[in-house]
Amino acid sequence: MGNKKSRKSKETSARNYTTELRSYEAACKEDMEIQSFDKRMQARTSHVISTLATGVEVRALSFDSLKVVTECLLDMNQEVVKVILDSKKDIWKNQEMFELVEDYLATSLKTLDFCDALERGLQRVRVSHLLILGALHQFEEESLSQDGNGYKKTLEELKRFKDTERPFDQDFIKMFQSVYKQQMLMLEKLQLCKKKLDKKLKRIHTWRKVSSIIFMATFATMVICSVVAAAMAAPPVAAALAAAMAPLGSMGKWIDSLWKNYENAIKGQKEVISYMQAGTYVAVKDLDNIRDLIERLDIEIRGMVKNAEFAVEHDAVKIGINAIKKKLEVFKKNEEALGIQADICSRDIIKARTVILQRILNHPDNGSCST
Repeated sequence: MGNKKSRKSKETSARNYTTELRSYEAACKEDMEIQSFDKRMQARTSHVISTLATGVEVRALSFDSLKVVTECLLDMNQEVVKVILDSKKDIWKNQEMFELVEDYLATSLKTLDFCDALERGLQRVRVSHLLILGALHQFEEESLSQDGNGYKKTLEELKRFKDTERPFDQDFIKMFQSVYKQQMLMLEKLQLCKKKLDKKLKRIHTWRKVSSIIFMATFATMVICSVVAAAMAAPPVAAALAAAMAPLGSMGKWIDSLWKNYENAIKGQKEVISYMQAGTYVAVKDLDNIRDLIERLDIEIRGMVKNAEFAVEHDAVKIGINAIKKKLEVFKKNEEALGIQADICSRDIIKARTVILQRILNHPDNGSCST
């Protein structure tokens, strides 16, 4: 039974070695740096084995031979250290990504606050609309009246409209400009972070190269040690080395799983970034539409206010009312369009926030946007 288990274990280890060595060979074909490392490692290993071979027949190793082995192992380890030091470190932090998401959510909340302010402005627009409709109604009634009072009530309604608070004052305009600027800055931050994540995905290839080099250096070290043990005719040592080599086959799979998890984390972050970019882009477009509609509406309100002022100051009710009637239809369309756009903006922001939070919960990650 023990022999069967031992044979199965050896067969499994052999399959693992074969798989990992094939992976290493493929990496050598694709990467010139790994090819260079491989040539240097083969040369050192061959030199060590050749040196050891001179003492095999007498079952003894000279001090010089052991010195060659030691120097070779140290050289290979230094090669690995050099590759690692040439690569970036601290790739597992996520503080910047966390802060970016917080910034996005804070910016979206401020935009929602602006939408609330916009709704309050729309309420004032609707009040102005009602006052205009009231003036038109009074004008129609007084035009039919024969009591000689003229257009007293119509003028009163026009004056109330003229004196009504402007729907979108300077504080509102400043708020809009601040929110718009924050959204544009968020777009820039997201674009920068996306570029950094793209670079990280490219650097994964470098780290895979490091992994391949570490695996092969370790494998070569164990081979040399096995030759040393065999040359010294030390079966217990050789058996111990064979046992120590057993985990090597699974080491490559473990490293691959690490890189796969890291790559998935980076891709998860990119997905969150993409959703935040889409949400921010939509918010900016919504704000652009809102600004255009507010400007149009403001032009119409200003025009009707001037007409009302003219009617009140010059007692020219008919002229003022006719001018207001011409503008009223366009005013009404812009008012309705702005109300719809304000609702769309709010819903878009709420939807984007919900999607982002869902993606964060579904894609826990370990990477960062830092370089």
